[in-house]
Amino acid sequence: MRRFTIRLALLLLAVVNAHAQEAAYPSRPVRMVIHIGAGSSMDIVGRVLAQKLTETWGQQVIVDNRAGAGGIIGIDVVAKAPPDGYTLLFGAGSMAIAPSFYKKLPFDAQRDFEPITQITSRYNALVAPAGSQLQNVKDVIALAKAKPGFVSYGSGGGTGSSDHLTGELFGMMAGLQLLHVPYKSGPAAVTDLLGGQLVIYMGGVPVSLPMIRTGKMRALGVSSLKRIAQLPETPTIHEAGVPGFEVNIWYGLFAPRGTPPKIVAKIAADVARVVRTPETRERLAGLGAESEGTTPAEFRAYFLADIAKWAKVVRAAKVSAE
Repeated sequence: MRRFTIRLALLLLAVVNAHAQEAAYPSRPVRMVIHIGAGSSMDIVGRVLAQKLTETWGQQVIVDNRAGAGGIIGIDVVAKAPPDGYTLLFGAGSMAIAPSFYKKLPFDAQRDFEPITQITSRYNALVAPAGSQLQNVKDVIALAKAKPGFVSYGSGGGTGSSDHLTGELFGMMAGLQLLHVPYKSGPAAVTDLLGGQLVIYMGGVPVSLPMIRTGKMRALGVSSLKRIAQLPETPTIHEAGVPGFEVNIWYGLFAPRGTPPKIVAKIAADVARVVRTPETRERLAGLGAESEGTTPAEFRAYFLADIAKWAKVVRAAKVSAE
């Protein structure tokens, strides 16, 4: 009887400690892994969130850029991290592409993560150097049809990224043969675009916007169905020659599978409050991103639907990686 009482007391103590840890979360710095290089659209938005959560929590949110292999390296780091809420993944739509694009992955995108919240939505811009003869989307289509395989485009997230598949979808819907050139970050692709190594760039508005505003690059089209506030004079690719074309690039927060539901719910609620403040909304809008802040259940449903969507694109475009 005495032994049973001791065991029961220890069990109750463990439960109390676990609840105390959850209630006090976070009680130490939190690492947020971003699976792309510094300076990219994704990194820029991720750092805005990290700063705001640091202010909210009173604990440092440390950004850890882990680029490479189309984002797989960084994603896998979080998949194998302790499920305690102190290692989070700032993920992008490429996580929904990976299951169908890669034949083998070191993680299961649907099984190994707890979707926390969709942070933002953003769109891609189709751009060319200011000195290019390409003036609009129809010029790109005409050149690509006249010279199959000549029109090269860079993707900031590398092979299998959202930027890559955006270009594949554009080529597929417009009946074009484009040449994909992968980069670890958007700024690296933009540098080569301005240097003449690429014909076009199909990447995030946050990366392209400064160059567009300073006149170094020309925006030819955006991947939304409606024109966006940051580039009101730029037509959508849908209206400029490829009807029905739309790609919404989302950013979301994930935790390793098994992270306590109370911690997941707290993070989701805190992120929603942060991204919906007028100050943060305005700051993200200036970067070409729209604030979201969904619940874990809403984000899980959206994530699973996106996996199914991109699986169809991968099959139709006949692209894959070993």
